[in-house]
Amino acid sequence: MDAGFKSPLIDFFKRGDVARDVRLVAAQGALTPRVHEQLALLVMLVADPDPEVAAAADATLRIIPRGSLAAFLARSDVSQDLLAFFARRGIEPSAQPLEDVDAPIIDTAQGPEIPDDEDTEQSALQRLAAMSVPQKMSRATKGTREERAILIRDPNKIVAVAVMSSPKLTEAEVEAIAKMSSVSDEILRIVAHNRNWMKSYAIVSALVKNPKMPLALSMNLINRLNDKDMRMLSTNRNVPEVLRTTARKKIVFDK
Repeated sequence: MDAGFKSPLIDFFKRGDVARDVRLVAAQGALTPRVHEQLALLVMLVADPDPEVAAAADATLRIIPRGSLAAFLARSDVSQDLLAFFARRGIEPSAQPLEDVDAPIIDTAQGPEIPDDEDTEQSALQRLAAMSVPQKMSRATKGTREERAILIRDPNKIVAVAVMSSPKLTEAEVEAIAKMSSVSDEILRIVAHNRNWMKSYAIVSALVKNPKMPLALSMNLINRLNDKDMRMLSTNRNVPEVLRTTARKKIVFDK
């Protein structure tokens, strides 16, 4: 069923682009994005054509504390389909809605709990090198800042998308990602379509200047640049010529 919540990670699952081992890890509650996204995945995977994946998702939903589910269902942004799904399971909204939705509702992931300030790029690289795709996805959503900085460049797109679903991802990290020419254009699209992140001028500016940014999106954002950044863009040979030309025209027009 459709839980009424959309995200790039959920879109991957809906398209059927996700390998069985990754679906199984998600069904077991070991992918830990924000609560809306995690529950949407679990509800979707209950109907997975693979019996083991479907059974794992059902089992995970059953071990989530009923009080937590009831509080989540009391939120105004929960879809009617999701309310009906849990009503069939005997769970109704509580009187008090869940306030913290920037955390998973359940976390069964195995792995070290490492404080950000105790991790290094070298140790993170060594740790991730031996991991499977499902294990990397688990670290993408609950691992350290160093792990996210590495996994955002992973050649497997779903791993990088999982980073963008991490509840631990900060605005400073998103700004750094927006500056990376080593990430896929799909990741830059995810940033550009997130309303909260696009409130940050630094992120907008970084996206427009990124040579990997899809041109149509850069053209939509160029009007948000200040005079200084517009002038820098007009001479930036790393971006498409049409973007430089547009910046030059805007400088002349503004005069």
